Amino acid sequence: MSDTPEMSDLLDAEDPRFQQVLSCVFGIKTHESRTYLTLLDHPGSTVAELADVLDRDRSNINRSLTTLIEKGLAERERRLLDSGGYIYQYTGTELPEAKSMLHDALDEWVERVHRSIDDYGEEAAS
Repeated sequence: MSDTPEMSDLLDAEDPRFQQVLSCVFGIKTHESRTYLTLLDHPGSTVAELADVLDRDRSNINRSLTTLIEKGLAERERRLLDSGGYIYQYTGTELPEAKSMLHDALDEWVERVHRSIDDYGEEAAS
């Protein structure tokens, strides 16, 4: 199985795990879904803190966070430091909202598949 689960992986799974569904539906890699789930448990984390918790390199964490922000699964907030400068803190999209996004994405996909089935053969008849 690749690092990004495919739809067939979900269809073949009798009881797919939430992380597997998350990765497949949003087209994110397994380590990115792990980063999201970690953010839920550690809101307001910095890249360094996430790297420690996930035991991954900071550059990998940065790439994962960029993807999660693009997918709407995380937010970045700049916090000013008393000593000067700033740091970025990251928070995962609340679970109920993420679940809603998953349901919406799956509903849209199912509608496209149904249209594809219904439209099959019609272009040849025209």
